Amino acid sequence: MTSSLRGRRAGLMVCAAAVALTLTACAGPDDGVAAPAASDSPQVEEVPSEPTPTAEPSPAPTSESPSPAPTEDPTQTEEPEPVSLPASDPTVVSVPVIGVEAELMDLGIQENGLIEVPPYNLGSPPGWYVHSPTPGEIGPSVILGHRNGIEGGPGIFADLPQVEIGDSIEVTREDGSVATFTIYRTELFDKSREGFPTLEVYGNTEEAEIRLITCDGLNTDTGVLEDNFIAYGRLDS
Repeated sequence: MTSSLRGRRAGLMVCAAAVALTLTACAGPDDGVAAPAASDSPQVEEVPSEPTPTAEPSPAPTSESPSPAPTEDPTQTEEPEPVSLPASDPTVVSVPVIGVEAELMDLGIQENGLIEVPPYNLGSPPGWYVHSPTPGEIGPSVILGHRNGIEGGPGIFADLPQVEIGDSIEVTREDGSVATFTIYRTELFDKSREGFPTLEVYGNTEEAEIRLITCDGLNTDTGVLEDNFIAYGRLDS
């Protein structure tokens, strides 16, 4: 896969049901109002005092002392940057709770605009969608795998619907590091264009996240898997 094909993908995600762009507006810093410049102290004309037996001369008016400059509250600290890793392509995905450990292939976009799926003739390996962030980068990294394998056997993600919130997903990366994610959400969605949660799966996130996607929802009358099962994970700190 060329570097141009892998081009940076945070901010530009593609729908699994059809090509769709997620636009992210950049919010600039708040417009501040400049503090008014300090005015000159008022000038007071000196007038000779004329002492009288009944009154004392009034003191000349003086300018107000400037307010002390505000000091920074030591209890306020900047919000920490979200945990993330530098870009590095994934090589192996592991889901220990269901006994999965498999090498990853690259998945791109088909000519019809749909995301590629792992080919059955290569043993149905899981695949990383190359236009999503690498696992550990800020944003949702997307990995797909079949529920069924070749010749009707189980696919690599046959047991993925058994994972639960709190389970781990581990991804080994080309730089030798391992990105570990904790599942925080699992859901079943209709495969139809109307049912698939495009923004929730492919839309930008403030943290480093992962999505594992497979098929589910077997229709016993047709033998077709009509749903997608999706596990959402967040990078461990």
